[in-house]
Order: sequence, then structure tokens, then C-alpha cells
Amino acid sequence: MSQQSSHLNLRGHVIKTLLAVQNGQSLTSVLSQHLSLVGERDRALFHELTLGTLRQWHALKAITLPLLTKPLNNETVESCLYLGLYQLLCTRIPAHAAISETVTATKQLGFEALSGVVNAILRRVSRETEEFGEALDQAHGLPSWLFKRLKKDWPEHLQVLSVELKLAAPLTLRVNERQVSREEYLDILDEEGIDAHPCEWSDVGIILDQSVHIPHLPGFEEGGFSVQDEHAQLCATLLPNLDDKIVIDACAAPGGKTAHILECYRPKKLYAVDHDTKRLSRVSENLERLALNQYAPVEILTADATVWSAPEQADCIILDAPCSAIGVVRRHPDIRLLRQSTDIQQTVELQKQILNHMWQQLKVGGSMLYITCSILKAENEHQMIDFFNTHTDAQEIKLNVNWGIEQIHGRQLLPQQGHGDGFYYCLIQKI
Repeated sequence: MSQQSSHLNLRGHVIKTLLAVQNGQSLTSVLSQHLSLVGERDRALFHELTLGTLRQWHALKAITLPLLTKPLNNETVESCLYLGLYQLLCTRIPAHAAISETVTATKQLGFEALSGVVNAILRRVSRETEEFGEALDQAHGLPSWLFKRLKKDWPEHLQVLSVELKLAAPLTLRVNERQVSREEYLDILDEEGIDAHPCEWSDVGIILDQSVHIPHLPGFEEGGFSVQDEHAQLCATLLPNLDDKIVIDACAAPGGKTAHILECYRPKKLYAVDHDTKRLSRVSENLERLALNQYAPVEILTADATVWSAPEQADCIILDAPCSAIGVVRRHPDIRLLRQSTDIQQTVELQKQILNHMWQQLKVGGSMLYITCSILKAENEHQMIDFFNTHTDAQEIKLNVNWGIEQIHGRQLLPQQGHGDGFYYCLIQKI
């Protein structure tokens, strides 16, 4: 890759990354390799152009189609067009630079013959940015299968949801109260001249109002905080007192919830289980950095939650179930391209298997918190309706909170500007 890529300009590198995602690779899996080919000072722009284009992908596609006299049937040139349009309509990059750099990239990628088409379309849009900007804003920007599902699940929220999912999510910290209170850490940030404000729903959350390099924030090395979405932080507030209890964090990687439990409680034993060894290594790194290992014996295990049996029955199980992750599209815009309609039923089946198997590991009187970062009812409310219909020994504990939307079972949080991502919570007691 690098030999062919060495002659590419920055736009060329962005397009290579967009093509990798279109071919089914997640952004996380290719990002560091692609970034390494970009000069240090261009990396922020590379990030902005890659994530921004993915975020607006289906909206850009919708406004590009009418501009083509015949279909291009060329992934590379289409990516060049979307990237060019994104720069013209969503960034402050001067039009002449956006156009010439994108046309150059088209040629460098071997499509000299089609560079004229790219040039002509981008020039037209640069003359009519207002009209095209409006068209971009009005496009829902979702793959059609997802649009249909959200229309069925959330008809009254559809308009707002499609806008919310196109926006960037805020950068949110969770302070480690074993070390520092939220007020103290806000004061520290203030002294450093870093703009931040407290979260509304999480009492340990802080939203940063400017972009920062996380490892450079005060107290990072010492474990003063973690990066975690505000709505994900609510997990620990819904659990019973876990002091001296046997706790299983099923599907634990990368460890945000494991760490948060140890910041609040001293369990007798905590099992952190996940099938992904590589992501599990981050659990131990996080516990190490946050200095939390002293608060409970923690066993970190690579295992499949559909078959793994705990050595002892648990008082509490946190099941952050595998899901479509539609609720976190703002942070992972590649999901728009990677997720397919057919994935949902398979995911629902997998959730069901894990739920049924983990339920057997729970003591009578114990509780299970079922969580997803999805906003699709099939994975959330409908999954729970099915669970309660098939488990007579299960009883819902209603969440006494003032956030989210009450469902037949559980509560749904939708992604919200300046707030957290889409999350679902349902607390179940074994009777």
C-alpha cells in the first residue's frame, strides 16, 4: 500500500480510507495504518475530512445523483465527488483549494479520464453553495433500510433523529471519584484554561467545549478520569449496592463499565468477560491507569458469553449486549456504510442466546442490567418483551429516573446534541 500511496496528496489518502470502509473494513481497523502515511500537521484535517464525509455520506450521495448525466459505477470517483462536496458545503476550506486538491487526487488515483467530470460538478456546486447546502441539510442522510426502521420505531422523532445522527458527539469525561470530585476537576480544567461544563444526567460527567489531546489533559496518567459517553455513564447509577457482591460484567471490553463499578463499589469478586482478547487487554490497561485493582479481585477472561459458565452464581450481571450500535453512529460514522439490514436479525438472535445463558448464572434475588447502544426496538424493547414472555422467573425493576423515554420494558435514550448517544437500559430481577 505505502509504495502506491507515497505519491498521493492528503485527499488521496482520505479517499483510500473511504474506499477501505466501503469494502467492509471498520474505520478503527484501518485508521492508524492510513494515518501513518499522512504528515503530522495534516492529521487533524485528515480526521475531519474522513469522519465528516462518512457522517454525511448518504446525504452527499442524494445530492450528487441528480448531477450525473449517467451513473458513474466507480467507487473511487464517487468518493472523490463526495469528499469534494463535503469540503465545499461543510468546511471553511477555500473552494479553489478544495476543488484543485480533489481533482489532483482523482488523477493520482488513476482516473485522469474522469477528473473532468469531478472538476465540472465541484465547480457547479461552488457557484451554488447555498442551494446545495440546503439540499444537504434536508436529506435524511441514512441508508434506506435504516430510515425505514427508524420511521417505524420512532415516527414522531424521525425528523430530529436524522439531524442528530449527522452531528458530531461531544467529548465527555467521567471523573474517577476515588481520586477527584467533579467540582475539583472542573476547577483544574479552568485553571488550565480548558473550557468545560458538567453533564446534566451523569453526576460524574464533564463535557469538554473545545478539542483537546486527551493524554495531555491534567491527571490523565494518574487515572483522574476516563473518556466515556454521558449516557453510558448512567449504567453504574442504576445498579444495586455491589459491595461484597459477586458481579459479572459480560461483554466487558474495553472496560468503561468495569472501571466505573470499581470507582463506586468494592465487590467481593468481579468477572470481566469478553470474546475479544485484543479489546480485553484495554480493560487491564484502564484498571491499571485508574489504580482500581485494589478495590476488588478482578478476573479478566476471554470467553464466549453464549456458553461461558461462571465458577459461582452472580448477585449482579451487567450485560452490555452486542448490538447494531446505531445509537453511536455519531462517534462511528462508518457504521452507516458497514451495517446492513440483514445484520439486525442475526444480532437479535445472538442477544437472545447470551441473555438466556447469562440468566442461568444469576442467583435468585439477583439482578441483571440489560444494555445496548442501539435505538432499534428489535434489539431493545421487543427483545425484552420476548424475554419476559419466556421467563416467568423474571420481573422488571422500573427505573426511577427523569431521563429517556419509557418503553413497555426499560428506558430508551436517543442521541441528543450536546448530550450522550443512543442507549437502552432495562433492569431485571430474578424471582
